[in-house]
Amino acid sequence: QVQPVESGGGLVQTGGSLRLSCAASGRTFSRYTMGWFRLAPGKGREFVARITSNESTLYADSVKGRFTISRDNAKDTVYVYLQMNSLKPEDTAVYYCNAGSPGSGLWGQGTQVTVSS
Repeated sequence: QVQPVESGGGLVQTGGSLRLSCAASGRTFSRYTMGWFRLAPGKGREFVARITSNESTLYADSVKGRFTISRDNAKDTVYVYLQMNSLKPEDTAVYYCNAGSPGSGLWGQGTQVTVSS
């Protein structure tokens, strides 16, 4: 199995922006729904956004209007992006890229996003 790989996390002030990237290669990921989830201290895993193979999108209410998910199906690699604007301290979490579904086992290692107040 080839796991997705995330990048782009960091420290940003309230109201700032970050762009997360996820690269998934080595399988037919172009057919997969790709999603972003996050895990904050003391909380359970939370769905953030997902994009299907035909680019239909879905967002959690908490990020709707602030985050945008997109994808680029290159030849052997799928790139999935999460543009995060108007960030809030409650967006602080480790963000994970997922391929297929939460039960697929295809998760990235996570990237830390910290929003300072």
